[in-house]
Amino acid sequence: MARIAGIDLPKNKRGEIGLTYIYGIGRSTAQKILTKAEISWDKKVNDWNDDELAAIRGIINEMKVEGALRSEVQMNIKRLMDIGCYRGIRHRIGLPLRGQSTKNNARTRKGRKKTVANKKKATK
Repeated sequence: MARIAGIDLPKNKRGEIGLTYIYGIGRSTAQKILTKAEISWDKKVNDWNDDELAAIRGIINEMKVEGALRSEVQMNIKRLMDIGCYRGIRHRIGLPLRGQSTKNNARTRKGRKKTVANKKKATK
C-alpha cells in the first residue's frame, strides 16, 4: 500500500493515474513527478519499491498539495467575497462566475429548480 501525502494510492493503477488521486496533482504533473524520479509512467503503483516511493515523496513534499492547497483556494475565494468584487458576489449568491448563461442552464451552481407560481390575471 503506497501512502503519499496522507492518501492511499490504488495498488492496481499505473503510476501516472495513481498519483492523480492526490488533490492538486493532475496527469501532466504526475508525469513530471515520475520523470523527475526516473520511474516509468506505465509501472504499477504496487510495483514501486521503497527507494522509488521515497523519491516521489520527496518531490511531492516540495509542492503544495492536499490540505495546504485546499485551504489556499478557500482563502482566495474568501478574499474575493470580502472585497466585494464581481466574482466574490457571484460566489456569495451561488451563481456561475465565468460568464456562463443562467437563463436555462447553470443547474450545478444554482441547485434544484425552485418553481415559482404565476400571478393570476385580474378579471373585469
